[in-house]
Amino acid sequence: TASDSTNNSDVALVIPLFGVESKNKCLDGWFSSYNGGGMNGTSKMMDFLEEPLPGVGTYEDFNTIDWVREKSRDRDRHREITSRSKESTWALIHSVSDAFSGWLLMLLIGLLAGSLAGLIDISAHWMTDLKEGVCLAGFWFNHEHCCWKSNITFTDRDKCPEWKSWSQLMIGHGEGAFAYILNYFMYVIWALLFSLLAVLLVKGFAPYACGSGIPEIKTILSGFIIRGYLGKWTLIIKTITLVLAVSSGLSLGKEGPLVHVACCCGNILCHLFTKYRKNEAKRREVLSAAAAAGVSVAFGAPIGGVLFSLEEVSYYFPLKTLWRSFFAALVAAFTLRSINPFGNSRLVLFYVEFHMPWHLLELIPFILLGIFGGLWGAFFIRSNIAWCRRRKTTKLGKYPVLEVFVVTAITAILAFPNEYTRMSTSELISELFNDCGILDSSKLCEYVNDFNSTKGDDLPDRAAGQGVYTAMWQLALALIMKVFITIFTFGMKVPSGLFIPSMAVGAIAGRLLGVGMEQLAFYHHDWVIFSGWCSQGADCITPGLYAMVGAAACLGGVTRMTVSLVVIMFELTGGLEYIVPLMAAAMTSKWVADAIGREGIYDAHIRLNGYPFLEAKEEFSHKTLAMDVMRPRRNDPPLTVITQDSMTVEDVEAIINETTYSGYPVVVSRESQRLVGFVLRRDLIISIENARKKQDGIVSTSIIYFTDHSPPLPPSSPSMLKLRSILDLSPFTVTDQTPMEIVVDIFRKLGLRQCLVTHNGKLLGIITKKDVLKHIAQLANQDPDSILFN
Repeated sequence: TASDSTNNSDVALVIPLFGVESKNKCLDGWFSSYNGGGMNGTSKMMDFLEEPLPGVGTYEDFNTIDWVREKSRDRDRHREITSRSKESTWALIHSVSDAFSGWLLMLLIGLLAGSLAGLIDISAHWMTDLKEGVCLAGFWFNHEHCCWKSNITFTDRDKCPEWKSWSQLMIGHGEGAFAYILNYFMYVIWALLFSLLAVLLVKGFAPYACGSGIPEIKTILSGFIIRGYLGKWTLIIKTITLVLAVSSGLSLGKEGPLVHVACCCGNILCHLFTKYRKNEAKRREVLSAAAAAGVSVAFGAPIGGVLFSLEEVSYYFPLKTLWRSFFAALVAAFTLRSINPFGNSRLVLFYVEFHMPWHLLELIPFILLGIFGGLWGAFFIRSNIAWCRRRKTTKLGKYPVLEVFVVTAITAILAFPNEYTRMSTSELISELFNDCGILDSSKLCEYVNDFNSTKGDDLPDRAAGQGVYTAMWQLALALIMKVFITIFTFGMKVPSGLFIPSMAVGAIAGRLLGVGMEQLAFYHHDWVIFSGWCSQGADCITPGLYAMVGAAACLGGVTRMTVSLVVIMFELTGGLEYIVPLMAAAMTSKWVADAIGREGIYDAHIRLNGYPFLEAKEEFSHKTLAMDVMRPRRNDPPLTVITQDSMTVEDVEAIINETTYSGYPVVVSRESQRLVGFVLRRDLIISIENARKKQDGIVSTSIIYFTDHSPPLPPSSPSMLKLRSILDLSPFTVTDQTPMEIVVDIFRKLGLRQCLVTHNGKLLGIITKKDVLKHIAQLANQDPDSILFN
């Protein structure tokens, strides 16, 4: 990142840093070649940092930002612009444009995220159909669009002459065993081709484009820096490979990765505005809004997107970000609606509308679906994390291409014979949510019809026909396949979302239960549970509603979302009257899943990867003190410090070369250990290197001082180097007797990188964010060394 040109006063506003060991070991050797030669006799003193240097105040990769310092910088910048705006018209225009830049940025993010989502939807729909055949009227049409112009009856809408299956193209007919085998073969070949292309692109060009991206975005929004994770290459490759991965028929969705895509858009567009480019905290406010836009286009749910960002991914979410997220989500949804990717004026494939009210007694099966969702969520998280840990710790992780090949082959071979697994998961959910009408030709709607009792559009509960029974066992097989294959698919080296597979599992379970309830009500309408509200010939049970509630329950069980989940679901379905069933299922699934394991899938992956993420939702209930956690411990070497006016350039360079810490406390003297401030390793390196190049007389024996006035020295000594402006004069300190629950709270609420520990005013030690995380892990009987970026 570029330097911050606004911080041009002598008084540094810097606050704590991660006293963690720097990951970048290559820095250690930078200055080993400097010698003591140079110009002697010049006793003039310069604070060459009056004007800030490029790089000072920025962060290394895999470090944590300092929220307090970044917010302080932004307040200073804002104060300066406001005071200048009264001086001239040009300054006033600059002030107005600065205030407006945030809204303009949201507009651009919404437009770009909506456009990319539309492109992904259209491409994935076309390529999914390509596995089964091609359109003769134009190869760029998918199956549905191909048949729009055809003069065929509604019941034969899938058999238009313009659409040819691969067997019809190659051998002239689509019936018989050989045609079936040929279509089967082509389906598997296309699936393998798409998935191999996806994994090779990810491996070759953007390794960060794999997975769903939400665990990493949560970590980045909490203040961690992963350079390149939201870069332009990641955006390009993720967009292309997401289409390929979804089209391959793997058990994954595009909804989670769309959040990553939207955040990449946000990060790239931040570079157009100085205020966001140079301030990491401001940039994270933009990324929170971008995440909302991502969910908005993924589900066509703008309000659900804002709530998802607030509930699930954001670490710091001020009111201003709430309004901007709302605007970004609105623009993104409007853009996608303008593109109309599905040709039905809807933002998602599985939009449905139910008109029948539900009865209070139906809450019992809805709660049962909630219990199923919670059990499935807990089972999935444990199994998936165990598999991902095996992938990390064994040779399996060295062969990502082979793993994708094998999983795709198994998925495609098992999926083709069953029409419910052969179709794309979004289409499956759409079919399961659908409420059967008179014209529906789906197997799920093959009831025994008695049209004498039809009242308007509403069909009464009817006896299930042969098609429904066939569909039931096919769905049961599809459920078993989805439950197990998703465990091995999520976490592979291709873009993979979890929302759609989880919803599919729940929707299948819900539809099975819904049809069961419907048949029970039809054959036993005189039972106590049905009497009074379900008379013979009435339309009592809506199986599609059960599928919707089941989808919400399973998604809640896996992600532990509650409020945002319910809002997303009713925005999806346009059914406000079904909020209570959805709330009952979402809460039940969360309670059941929490009883088995506290973590949602994203938090579990954050812990598995060792990201330094301090969970704000968990309570710290142990009675330890700051002195128990701080470093150095009893038998460790003393704390590495820099004195304020008695160390030479050579001494400081030796400390930098010998240690890998990200910053050092500055004290009055080694004897007194009275704290003056804190200085960052990166700022020291850049400042010393720059001083050697640009300031006369700076040699290895030059004294570095951090005070206002230079220390008295003999006239023959070399030039001194004043580095007061890179010193943080207000580092956060606690005493050694401070309870750790207060320290943990300070780290969470202020977003600190480290805090210094004192005793009677003297410096004792340091606690970094990593120390806090290791301490929490140790108290939870986990391996403390797992808190390392992996």
